[in-house]
Amino acid sequence: MPTPPGRILAIDYGHKRVGLAVTDPLQLIASPLETIHAQDLVAYVLAYQQREPLAAIVVGMPRTLLNEATDSTSAVVGLLRRLRRELPLVPVHEIDERFTSRMAHAAMLAGGLGQKARRDKATVDRVSAALILQSFLESPAGRTM
Repeated sequence: MPTPPGRILAIDYGHKRVGLAVTDPLQLIASPLETIHAQDLVAYVLAYQQREPLAAIVVGMPRTLLNEATDSTSAVVGLLRRLRRELPLVPVHEIDERFTSRMAHAAMLAGGLGQKARRDKATVDRVSAALILQSFLESPAGRTM
């Protein structure tokens, strides 16, 4: 059965800040949304779901270059459990987020953002979330949405 139309929300989780990105309703374009405090994340997602029904949520899973857990991995696993419990009808996917911060810096540089903007961690978090979302859209799981 095809997934209903709606936006896909991506989450780049950090202990302090969380970068968010979202697709258009046709799920074609990933755009940075905003950066929020980690403690406000679940409430934000629930409120967003009320305003804009979500077709899916994608969460970046932090791993080291050797594919081992990082200090953030257990927090993200807990977040995945909570999102699945709070939003049982919304599919929650996880995707490897290695290299997204480095790719975000490169994308911001290529896009002509100045040095001050590139140093803004909140901007990097939003762009990283957009890269996670774009990666999901290009994956086999994202193409079947």
